[in-house]
Amino acid sequence: MSAETPAAPGQFTRRRLQFRAWRGTRPFWAGLFVLLAGFPIMYFPYAHLQFGHLTIAMATTAGAGSLIIGVLLVVLGISLWFQQHVRTFAGVAAILLALVSIPVSNFGGFVIGFLFALIGGAMAVAWAPGVPPVPQPAQANGAGAGDSPQAAPGSATGPGYEANDLSGTSPGNGANGRHSAG
Repeated sequence: MSAETPAAPGQFTRRRLQFRAWRGTRPFWAGLFVLLAGFPIMYFPYAHLQFGHLTIAMATTAGAGSLIIGVLLVVLGISLWFQQHVRTFAGVAAILLALVSIPVSNFGGFVIGFLFALIGGAMAVAWAPGVPPVPQPAQANGAGAGDSPQAAPGSATGPGYEANDLSGTSPGNGANGRHSAG
């Protein structure tokens, strides 16, 4: 394949849809926020900002601590992308590192890194994998739109059903006084 060979038509669209499918199976945005939080937390304690001829040194005595916090946040962000089963641990760790970064690294990277880590950690803890919807089978008994469904004997809406029976042993649910062990 040479540089003059055009890309296959629709290849960009196909790659974009593949990335979209990959992104939908993991806490992508939480990982991105946590990853981005690490950079200002790492950078500002070592930065020398210049405004014209005025140089402002942001170096602190806790520069190594802020470097460690920043690197850990970057690693947690990447692990949220590729190891989604650690999302709760990574989210809680990101929130704790964000809180620790306030006193250690110039108010958490001038609050930028702190907020990114806090929001990303909360998103990671709240994320849950989606379940594909189960298709509903068509009704085979021929009940039309105007028909009212008839309750089967012994069903939850049938004659043996008692609405206030909280024991789970009513004959309507087929338990017959036995409890399920699992």
